[in-house]
Amino acid sequence: MALTRRARRMYRSLHERYPYAHCELDFETPLQLLLATVLSAQTTDVMVNTVTPTLFSRWPTAEALAGADRDEMEGVLRPTGFFRQKTTSVINLSTAIVERFDGEVPGRLADLVTLPGVGRKTANVVLGNAFGVPGITVDTHFGRLVRRFGWTEETDAVKVEHAVGALFPKRDWTMLSHVLIFHGRRTCHARKPACGACPVARWCPSYGEGETDPTAARRLLAYELAPGAVQPVPPPGRLPDDPDPERAGGRLPGVAS
Repeated sequence: MALTRRARRMYRSLHERYPYAHCELDFETPLQLLLATVLSAQTTDVMVNTVTPTLFSRWPTAEALAGADRDEMEGVLRPTGFFRQKTTSVINLSTAIVERFDGEVPGRLADLVTLPGVGRKTANVVLGNAFGVPGITVDTHFGRLVRRFGWTEETDAVKVEHAVGALFPKRDWTMLSHVLIFHGRRTCHARKPACGACPVARWCPSYGEGETDPTAARRLLAYELAPGAVQPVPPPGRLPDDPDPERAGGRLPGVAS
């Protein structure tokens, strides 16, 4: 099967598995998403979501963040780890936004990547989720999965972005990123992928690297949940051995052939 056709079939199946895939960082504005993405380094989205309400309540604008008391901000960011470095990053980034963009996060990739600490991955997160501009987010999960899937052999994030982007219509890029990141966090783990619970196993050249027994594989499924949240049992979306529900027209809405 040709690579593009196989890749799109895999995406369609994963889209069905995770129809609720979305950015897991809580935000209301482009500034909040930009800073939350920066803070997510070396920690979980769930952890970031526990500190950002306090951060943005105390310093709601780029101007306020740029002038924040360092010790106070470090206290807020401490739970995320590397809090001193992250405090410096937040203050420096906010200062640059104030000085160069009048306190507003720019909506162009070329501008975003000129900001301190903002690379293409962070820029594409912001563009795709805060501005509605399609972008591919090559994080560790995305890179691992596209290589396992045989979509590319590239390891450089920019080359991965371009190689995978060529396989899909631009309109699908943002949702593709969400779906693969969800799958990487929940099923296709780095050390022990749950191959037997994977909806794209039939097309995956790496099938067999992980647990292939369906029952054992189901036990490997992992969900990053906020404190107090209840994990759905079974998780939402169809698993490989579940009946295939009827779908109008035989395809998912919004997913390219």
